[in-house]
Amino acid sequence: MTVLPLKFAFRYLFARKSYNVINLISGIGVAGMAVGTAALVIVLSVFNGFNELVSDSLSDAGATLVVRPAEGKVFIPEGPAFDWMLESDDIEQVSSVLEEQAFLSYEGKQSLARVKGIDAVAQEASPLQEHLVSGAWTFQRGQLPMAVAGAALAYNLGANPRFVTPLEIHYPSRTEQISLANPAASLRTRRVQLAGTISVNAELDAKLLLVPISLMRELLEYETEVSCLEVWTDKGPQVQKELQERLGPGFRVLNREQQNESVYRMMRYEKLAIYLILVFIVVIVAFNIYSSLKMLIIEKQGDMTTLRSLGAPEELLRRIFLAEGWLMSLLGMVIGLVLGIVIVLLQQRFGFVQMPGNFAVSAYPVVLKATDLLWTVAGVSLVGLLMALIPSRKL
Repeated sequence: MTVLPLKFAFRYLFARKSYNVINLISGIGVAGMAVGTAALVIVLSVFNGFNELVSDSLSDAGATLVVRPAEGKVFIPEGPAFDWMLESDDIEQVSSVLEEQAFLSYEGKQSLARVKGIDAVAQEASPLQEHLVSGAWTFQRGQLPMAVAGAALAYNLGANPRFVTPLEIHYPSRTEQISLANPAASLRTRRVQLAGTISVNAELDAKLLLVPISLMRELLEYETEVSCLEVWTDKGPQVQKELQERLGPGFRVLNREQQNESVYRMMRYEKLAIYLILVFIVVIVAFNIYSSLKMLIIEKQGDMTTLRSLGAPEELLRRIFLAEGWLMSLLGMVIGLVLGIVIVLLQQRFGFVQMPGNFAVSAYPVVLKATDLLWTVAGVSLVGLLMALIPSRKL
C-alpha cells in the first residue's frame, strides 16, 4: 500500500497530460519551488556572511572574556580568583578597564562619549590599534596624557590629531554635592591631547574615547577600582566556566556574544524574519502545485473509476495524489538546493556580485551552513506537503 501510490505518482509526474495547460502549470510550480528554495539558500548565506563581518568587528573591539561585578559599577580585583587569572597558563593576558559615560567638549562643540581608561597591558597589545586610521597609537607623551578616539566622534567634534587644542572630559564629582545654583561648578574636568583615531564599526566610531586608566581614576575619584577586567585566551569556554566557578555569584564572566547580547539577538531575529518571509513567498508559489494537482485529479477521473472497480479504497486514491503533489514540490526543492549551493560556492570562489560603494569587502560575503540547508528542506517540504494534502483530501 505504500509503494503502489508512489508508482502511480511517478508515472503521473513524468507522463504527458492530455491537456498541455496541466504540463505548463506543473512546470511553473516546480520552477517556482526551485527558485524559492534557491532564494532561501542564497539569502540566508548572504546574511551569514554579513553576520560574520559584524562578529569579526566585535571580536576586534573586545576581549575574549570580560569580568564584571554582578551588582554595582566597580570592584577591586583582589583575591585568590584574580591571582589565579594572572598565573594561569590558559590565559594570555589580563587588562584593567575603568570606563564611564562622560561629556566631551572641544572648541565649542560637545558630545557624550564612552570614555574607556585602559592600563599598560591593553595599551601595548589591544587589537584596536590595528584599526588606526590617523595619528598614532600612544597614550603618554612625556607628562601629557594622550587619547585615541573613534573616527566619527573626532569628526563630529572637529578634533584632529594634528591640532594642539586638547579635548576636555567632564564628569560630575562623586564626593561633592551638586550645586543647584551653578551645576557646572560641580563638574570635574581633565584635559587630554588627541593622539589618533580608529575605525572599527559605526557604534564604536561614534562613541569611544580611549585614555590612560590613571586619568580616568583622577576624573572618577577612584584609587584601585576597575569597571571590568578584560581577558584574552584561546580556550574561551573552558576558562569562562573555570573563572565563573572561582569568582562565584558576585561576578559575571561574559564571552563575546554575551558582551554584545543585543546585537546578536537582533541578528537572530532578523534572520528568522527573512526566513519566514521567504517561506511565505514559497507558499504563494506553491499554489501552482495546488492548481495543477486539482486539474490532474479532474483529468484522471477515468483512472480513479477503474481503480475503484478493481476494489481500490479511497485512501489509496488520496495517497496517489498526495504523493504526486509532494513529489512535484520535492523535485523543485532538489533543483533549487543544487542551484542555490552552486551559486553560493561560485560567489565564495569568484565574488561575481560586487558590493556597491566603499566597504571592507569588495564582493557580497556568503557563508553556507548545514543548519540553513536543513531549515530550508524542512520549510519547503512542509509547504509542499500541505499544498498536496488539501486537494488530495477532497477527492
